[in-house]
Amino acid sequence: MNNIQITDMAGAYIEHSMVITNFTGIVSNQLKNSMCRVFPDNVQYTWWFGNEKKTVIPDASINCQVRSRRGNTFVNAPQFVMEVLSDSTEKYDRTEKKEIYRKEEINEYWIVDWQKKKVEIYNLDYDENGEPQYYLFKTITKENKDELEIVHFPHVRIDFDELFDMEW
Repeated sequence: MNNIQITDMAGAYIEHSMVITNFTGIVSNQLKNSMCRVFPDNVQYTWWFGNEKKTVIPDASINCQVRSRRGNTFVNAPQFVMEVLSDSTEKYDRTEKKEIYRKEEINEYWIVDWQKKKVEIYNLDYDENGEPQYYLFKTITKENKDELEIVHFPHVRIDFDELFDMEW
């Protein structure tokens, strides 16, 4: 019999899920005729760092190599990852998860704060030693909402107000 470990992530607010749903809905149709697909928080990525296995479930990801999977687990890195902050996961999203994504050289990482209606866009680049690093490219708020873009998918249009539409 398999040992199953269940981890309680302290139930996210419905608004957290609505931002994920909004994002995947907006992006899905725009990627329809491409090799890339957007996935909500129901797929996982598993990578090995030396002898250490790391599995993460991003809130949303864009992956252009969708055949590289085993069941619902991708073994390749997506090109884009988004995490929507919650009180219970913010530290993990900003530290350990961000570090995992950096090591896997994921080109673009968004941290979305649904409570403050803010998007931090991080781009991957390489430092003087050739090591991958995330650099804050832009912070998007209501004041500069027209600058919201997925940098590595410039043909995909994201409307700030639609992303944060949490009306019932």
